[in-house]
Amino acid sequence: MKEQWAILLLAVQFLTRLPVPASAGFTPERLTAATRFYPLVGALIGGLVAVVYALALLAWPPLVAVLLSIVASLLLTGAFHEDGLADMFDGVGGGLTRERALEIMKDSRIGTYGAAALILALALKAATLAAMPPLAVILALVAGHGLSRFSAVLVIATSAYVRDHGTAKPVADGVSRESLLIATATALPLFLALAWGLGITPALLGLAGLMLGHWAMRRVFERKLGGYTGDCLGAVQQGSELGFYLGVLAWL
Repeated sequence: MKEQWAILLLAVQFLTRLPVPASAGFTPERLTAATRFYPLVGALIGGLVAVVYALALLAWPPLVAVLLSIVASLLLTGAFHEDGLADMFDGVGGGLTRERALEIMKDSRIGTYGAAALILALALKAATLAAMPPLAVILALVAGHGLSRFSAVLVIATSAYVRDHGTAKPVADGVSRESLLIATATALPLFLALAWGLGITPALLGLAGLMLGHWAMRRVFERKLGGYTGDCLGAVQQGSELGFYLGVLAWL
């Protein structure tokens, strides 16, 4: 149990800006195993963001509350995944070759493709959530953040890492069977909770939207790169989260 707690703390440290005790104890093996808790950490992020939304809704209109919740998510994660989304689109959009695309993705500056992708993703996310009733927003935030991190775990489990180094290098060897089972066991209750709260149809449509976002992002980067980088994982998370919200809203 102590070992699992240490792995969970490393997952929190890797995916968020939340303070983690130094006693957690870093090892490369623990960081590799931390993928098992990505959906759980995602649900934690979604829960905190949902609290911000609910409190903001007491004083401001729904759109303002949604925008403040998005600000909270950016602060909680340090815009970790959004940065990956922008870098990936800059790379695949501006790089004519695989090597050039990877080189562009390492550049900290944002380009036209990345800026356009980031602005559209954030705008669509805000518009989609603002169109939902409050209870749906709260449930969708928790489930969406958790399930979209599971979507990124599936990329690690089924694709190849294409760099010799980078933020995703610790998980380049893939996801162990144990970690995949734990991640799945976390993602499934999130889906069931959404189905219980909103109904099975919007939950299934949300899942379909998530799968479409996952597939679309993978199609973009795997055709150009032949695998994934850390930036690609961020892009998959963002695309899956947005697809999830769009799917839920399609029914509501």
